[in-house]
Amino acid sequence: MSGVFSFPNPVNDYAARATAGLVVALSVVAIVVNHPIVYAILTIGFALRVAGGPRYSPFGRLAVHVIVPHLIKKTKLVPGPPKRFAQTIGLVVSGAALVTSLTVGGITPQIITGVLIVAALLESALGFCLGCTIFGFLIRRGVIPDSVCEACNSVNPVRDAASAAIKTFGRAGNDPARPPIV
Repeated sequence: MSGVFSFPNPVNDYAARATAGLVVALSVVAIVVNHPIVYAILTIGFALRVAGGPRYSPFGRLAVHVIVPHLIKKTKLVPGPPKRFAQTIGLVVSGAALVTSLTVGGITPQIITGVLIVAALLESALGFCLGCTIFGFLIRRGVIPDSVCEACNSVNPVRDAASAAIKTFGRAGNDPARPPIV
């Protein structure tokens, strides 16, 4: 039974980012249409990804089997448990949007879905996984045991983001036209 509900580990970060981009698109549709059926589709997608990664999710399968191999053509393996945690947060947030669309209505589910858009857009466009950052914080605080993700012990999101920024923009003070910031 555990194989049926297993989450891949490691995960191709580019597939996760492509999936997040699809979530952004569906979330925008949910806000525009503001109907429980669209919020339900969004929530079901998160539930399927939490249950088995891309195996059961149409967005996950599209990202893994079409978008990444044919358009992005890159692989960057990252630990799976933080990604599953992030999908679980997405499930909770989209579930809250669904419940409020059925009960409260109005703009409440749209506002909740807006929060989801921000997180998914950070993942898709910038490669910043908000849920993964929260996961790392909870591991460092001992709320989540280290044994849940042994590979996460060597991951430092602040250091990794700084390294990526240096690769992209260079070190401060390396540009002779721009004096270093003091």
